[in-house]
Amino acid sequence: MTTSFTIRARRLGLLGATLIALLPTGIVAAQPESGGTVRQIGDLTDIAVGRADCGPGSTPEPGLQGDVPAAERDSGRSRAGYGCNLTRVGGYSGRGGGIVSVGFDHCVYVGTFFPGDLLGPEQGVQVLDVADPANPVLTATLSEPAMLAGTWESLRVNETRKLLVGAGAPVLTGAGLISVYDLSDCAHPRLLNPGPGTNLALPVPITAHEGGFSPDGNTYWSSGVAPGLVSAVDLTDPSNPRVIWQNVPGLSMHGMGFSPDGNLMYLANNLGGLMVLDISAVQRRDPNPVVRQLSDITWTDGWATQHNVPVTYDGVPYVFSVNEAGSGGVKVLDVADPADPRLVNTIKLEIDLPDNQDTALASAAGGSLFAYDAHYCAADRPVNPTALACSWTSSGIRVFDVRDPASIREIAYFNPPARTGQNTELYNSPHALASVIGPPLLASPTVVQVMLQGRFDPAQATSARSGMLALGDLSTDWCFSPPEWRGNQLWTTCADNGFLAMTLSPTVYTPPADQRSTIGS
Repeated sequence: MTTSFTIRARRLGLLGATLIALLPTGIVAAQPESGGTVRQIGDLTDIAVGRADCGPGSTPEPGLQGDVPAAERDSGRSRAGYGCNLTRVGGYSGRGGGIVSVGFDHCVYVGTFFPGDLLGPEQGVQVLDVADPANPVLTATLSEPAMLAGTWESLRVNETRKLLVGAGAPVLTGAGLISVYDLSDCAHPRLLNPGPGTNLALPVPITAHEGGFSPDGNTYWSSGVAPGLVSAVDLTDPSNPRVIWQNVPGLSMHGMGFSPDGNLMYLANNLGGLMVLDISAVQRRDPNPVVRQLSDITWTDGWATQHNVPVTYDGVPYVFSVNEAGSGGVKVLDVADPADPRLVNTIKLEIDLPDNQDTALASAAGGSLFAYDAHYCAADRPVNPTALACSWTSSGIRVFDVRDPASIREIAYFNPPARTGQNTELYNSPHALASVIGPPLLASPTVVQVMLQGRFDPAQATSARSGMLALGDLSTDWCFSPPEWRGNQLWTTCADNGFLAMTLSPTVYTPPADQRSTIGS
């Protein structure tokens, strides 16, 4: 009799062989026309946002803002987590939360991380009914090839058209696989494209890692980080996704955000920076569309720029540009002139500051690749936002008052309990799978910069954890997924704890009447 392990192995082998073969063919490829400002920002920001004032019932961090000290990790204290004006309502841990999950209506779709997602009892994207946030219920599992191959950061929902899209990315970058679902019944998504992108014999010529919807939901944009191929996939007919524009704007591109009319793309440079593209020709569906580069701003303070959240303040467009690695935090840019974006502010925690990189290295050692970096943020509304909630890897979920983009302070945080020692149970956690590596290697560029400036103390960077070069202990969680605003609640997933529903204290946050959670894509 064929065992379940054998079946899983066959699936894994089939997916691997197929994905190697599904390389994009460059349909409708054209280099963007260059233009606008090309500039580098070279300074390291050395100011942290103001600390939150923690109210009754809080369990605050013991030291630097955002830090989980080595002593707290080693003593087991981090297993209890930390909170300030933000408390857990309920959750669904499953076997881990993948990297990026998304929500629609009263449902959440938990992303997958390959190949661990094939080993657990529920293979594929888990569908949770969160009508009762204290008691989420698993209602379905999406097991199409793109879902099994690992959705990485490609899962996106377009509320206007009630569509869910995910693309397969098994090892950083994937190719060819994309699934489109109807969410009319959010607890039971219905596959719309049983042919192209889902049938392994009918690949769609894209690379996949990150994705995003145009505001009208007619275009799904897919980007791969290696190479930095960006593809516009037409979903006017969601049963037949087809590439209508494709290009390599840079060496390695990441996430994106869009202007409300869909004519501008704020594209993240994975090496650190923001590229503004005029994509109006694609939005209009011009034949042989031409995309123009309006500006290309790079920086050395943070890299692996993750995505961009477009908002407006009193009619002036801004973006929150989130840096995934190198302690770059979140840059706030005025993009009123898309040909010349202007840096207004940077959101950093104390543990992210240049002078604290030695302390960060000492505490994060043995916790695997990431230390204390922003990953995804969501504004509570696109026009005059009042708050920004961010996943901040080992610093948990952080919430900021952003009513004035030039003067931002923290109002709340929740760093979930560490699941120390449970590595082998968390099949779908990128943290558990990456923990074969101990040191926070992605902090290296900033550490080197700080060393060259003479602001790094080797003695301060050393702790009892420094020798943990392999087999990290999950002494914090990794929070990657964008938090979603639900009134006074935030819904998100973290790598080890899975889905979390949290509530903000009314003393620090009042939901605006027109609240609409937005990540810009």
